[in-house]
Amino acid sequence: MLNQKLSPLIELQKLDLRIMEINETRRKIPERLHIAESPLQEATQLLNETKAAVDGAAKERRAHEKDLEAHEAHTEKMKSHAANLKTNKEYQAHLFELELANKKRGEFEEKILLSMDKTDQLQKTANELQDKKNALEKVFAQEKRVLDAQDKELATELAQLEGHYREASAKIEKGLLDRYNQVKASRKDQPLAAVRDGICAGCRLQIPPQLIAQVKRSNDLHVCPYCRRMLYWEGEPAVEAPSVPGVKPSDLEVGESV
Repeated sequence: MLNQKLSPLIELQKLDLRIMEINETRRKIPERLHIAESPLQEATQLLNETKAAVDGAAKERRAHEKDLEAHEAHTEKMKSHAANLKTNKEYQAHLFELELANKKRGEFEEKILLSMDKTDQLQKTANELQDKKNALEKVFAQEKRVLDAQDKELATELAQLEGHYREASAKIEKGLLDRYNQVKASRKDQPLAAVRDGICAGCRLQIPPQLIAQVKRSNDLHVCPYCRRMLYWEGEPAVEAPSVPGVKPSDLEVGESV
């Protein structure tokens, strides 16, 4: 049988534990949201970097095309001087310069082609990343809806529990409630613990037999000597020993029967 003094506190603790559970769950929702958004953020960053690389490759190609245009203009200018050549030596030198110019032209064209291939590959990657980002946006939006709905549902439950908690607290003797709150503040968790199989359910340590007997029989408050939680008995009530003439209950050892 539950200790009559602790019964209201046990019910209060149930509310307390659920309130703490809800607060802890709600506290973790932003972290869960951040984790859910991480793949989308990574894909977005990679997409932005790839788009920048596409722009860089396109800019590089335009630079090579301008270099080719300038080179072509220079080559045409060289060709226009051919009519002014007077000796075979000058003509041979002119042909050599044209050969070098043609070789240089090929180098510019090769750079342009490489830039075009690079741009095409990067653009292909960017398109794939865009598709991936779009898919991840849908996944994240769905996860956010779920978490937002959960947070709203928990907030509603929390408001109801806090109302019940205030009502339950108002019905408990002030001194008892103060003691409960003091233990709760020091433990940062449940102030009460059941005695099960001779063990405190709070700290999982063995309770002295004499204290177990007192928790079973007494309606007074008893605390665990290790964790200082208020103890209560969950099992069957203790059986009172029959009175024996000339023998006082205090003369009996714990567990001794007559």
